[in-house]
Amino acid sequence: MVERLDLERYKATIKGLTAFGDRRQGTERNRQAVDWIEAQLKSYGCTNTERIVYTHPSPEASDPAAAGRGRGAGQRGRGGRGGSPVSNGPVRGREGGPTQFGTLVRTPVYAPDAPGAAPLDPRLRALNAEPTTPGERQEVYCTKIGATTPGEMYIVDAHMDGIGWGEAANDDGSGTAIVMELARIFSAPDVQTDRSIRFILWNNEETGLNGAWAYVNQRKDRQGKEDPPGSGRYPEPKWVGMIQHDMMMWDHGMPGPDGKVSPEQRREADVNIEFQKGAKMAEGAHALAWAFKTASDRYATDYPATVGPHMTNTDSGPFMNLVPSISLRENERGAQIGAGWDPNWHQPSDVFTTYTDKDFRLGLNAAQTTLGAVGQLAGATLKKAP
Repeated sequence: MVERLDLERYKATIKGLTAFGDRRQGTERNRQAVDWIEAQLKSYGCTNTERIVYTHPSPEASDPAAAGRGRGAGQRGRGGRGGSPVSNGPVRGREGGPTQFGTLVRTPVYAPDAPGAAPLDPRLRALNAEPTTPGERQEVYCTKIGATTPGEMYIVDAHMDGIGWGEAANDDGSGTAIVMELARIFSAPDVQTDRSIRFILWNNEETGLNGAWAYVNQRKDRQGKEDPPGSGRYPEPKWVGMIQHDMMMWDHGMPGPDGKVSPEQRREADVNIEFQKGAKMAEGAHALAWAFKTASDRYATDYPATVGPHMTNTDSGPFMNLVPSISLRENERGAQIGAGWDPNWHQPSDVFTTYTDKDFRLGLNAAQTTLGAVGQLAGATLKKAP
């Protein structure tokens, strides 16, 4: 099954997503991208597609523990934005602060009309011009039904929305394409799994994980309940593991003395598998992370994986106290991405043409890791031809 992953198909899926610009939530380009994702999943054979519907902003799509606190329910991290452990205000240059790596580089979300902002490509300006508006949001998912234990489920996911006036090719087209490619392979007619697997593409990650919070708030109490009783059908199987993919391609090393990052993928590039050591389900998440590390050692063809205990600021957060949860990404989220290791993060430069095959192959190695690990954990087998 891992050998069915293909670099060119992975690249083509990312390229398809970039047609919708940065896919910012609350815009027509975002809604068109959701429709496109759903059509692709159906074309792969993952035909039981469904959608989560919620309103943003709303308490339903927020962290219940944050209600009435700070600048708004569900906002988190310094700067209060979903995908950002650092400031996301108007572009006014970079600020420094001490970190274990030296100076913390704060790279705000690009704003084309901010004082001192670099000129924007006219195509990207036109593509991403529509501003976000509050209201209904949707996110799509499909499910591989387990043959022997359909009432238990692994959740494999990424966020499909982006910001930054680019194409959101890496953040998070790279993770979305992984989930879609895995849905394609697991949905093949000759693939059978014991446990169920749900493939979800979150919306509203960049505003505070609101799509993930909406799913948790709507569905956590419905887990493992047969409906109708005796039918063998589980609309919401019991969650046994959650695997997020968020920014998968750019591991070029830390900035040099001039503040610039190498244009080449570093030789030490790896896939970071993170769990949160402070979560209630940390013990199970730690075990899940090492299962993925073992799968990487066996199935990844070009880049190794490392395990770290500081998962933060991505859609696995709403799940981490309910089910063992991990995230895969290109760099350590807080220590490295927050220290400026990815200069394309939330910038117009996050476009398909920025990346080379070495970058795309790092993402493909993450897909190999997840497919191998989830395939083993869910009991995947290939049916023999008649």
